[in-house]
Amino acid sequence: MPLLVLIGPPGSGKTSVGKALGKLLNLEVRDSDSIIEKIEGRSISDIFLTDGEKKFREIEQSVVLGEINRSEGILSLGGGSVMDELVQEKLGNSSALIAFLDVGISNAAPRVGFNRDRPLLAVNPRKQWLSLMEVRRPIYERLAWRKFSTDDQKPIEVAKKIIDEMGKGK
Repeated sequence: MPLLVLIGPPGSGKTSVGKALGKLLNLEVRDSDSIIEKIEGRSISDIFLTDGEKKFREIEQSVVLGEINRSEGILSLGGGSVMDELVQEKLGNSSALIAFLDVGISNAAPRVGFNRDRPLLAVNPRKQWLSLMEVRRPIYERLAWRKFSTDDQKPIEVAKKIIDEMGKGK
């Protein structure tokens, strides 16, 4: 079971904050998107384009559920993985601290770049991102132990805030 799980939308800094946390806490950091790409031998966008979102979500569900069982440090989840009911249930029943990394679109846009590597954001990316957040925000907030804004902050700053809150307990 991971100590800490990072959730949030594309561009919230889950991967970079996770790396900063790993260094500060001397813990292993696992990233579900990176694990999927390694297992599949291709990028997330290639999976989406070749096999479709449904197949990607099946792969993602399997990887995320496995990582929740096996990870012991910090686990960074793909933005849409928490939309899966089994993932929600597993996270809800876990002892892991779940941190929602929140970000506004003005900060997410330059981080994400709204490029072809984000298949769900390929057409009208700003509108798509806002639509995704409208649906996902209540789930992120319901699952989260705490919410941390990453707007206008460096990953190390966010990581230090998370560590400070960890010291206060659940």
